[in-house]
Amino acid sequence: MNSAPTRVSIQTDDFDLGAEVTALRRGDGGVGAVASFIGTVRERNEGSGVSLMELEHYPGMTERAIEAMIDAALQRFDILRARVVHRVGPLEVGEQIVLVVVSSAHRGEAFKACEFLMDYLKTQAPFWKKEHTPEGARWVDARVADDDALKRWGIEAGNA
Repeated sequence: MNSAPTRVSIQTDDFDLGAEVTALRRGDGGVGAVASFIGTVRERNEGSGVSLMELEHYPGMTERAIEAMIDAALQRFDILRARVVHRVGPLEVGEQIVLVVVSSAHRGEAFKACEFLMDYLKTQAPFWKKEHTPEGARWVDARVADDDALKRWGIEAGNA
C-alpha cells in the first residue's frame, strides 16, 4: 500500500473534492466507502448579511489540534483514513471553507467518523472568524457552543 496523504492542511488556496478523495483512496484496496463534508461561506449569519469572512489560526497549534481529532476518530470508529482541509484568509460567499473526508470498509463507520470530525471542528478547533456585514466587520467565535453535538460523542464541553 502507498503511503497515506497528509492528514491535515491549513491553506489559503481552494481544494478539489475529487482530487482529495482520489488521494485518500489511492493504494488502499480495503476502501469500500468514502464519506465527505464540505462547508461553504453562506450569505447570512445571526440575522445579518455577510459579504466576506476572514479566518485566522495559530500555525502549528491548529494543525496539532486537528491531528488529535483525527487520532480520536481513528480510535472511536473502524475507519482507514481521514483528511481535513481548512482554509484561512479572506473567503467570499459561496467559497469552500472546510473539507472532511473519511474512508472505511463500510459506509456507516465513514458517516459517523465524518460527522464526529465535523462536530469536533465546529466546537473545538482553534480558528477565529471575522464577518463583514452591512453594519461593519465583527469578530465572531468560530467555535460554536454545541453541547448536544459533543454529548452525542460522550464529550463534555471544554474537555475535548
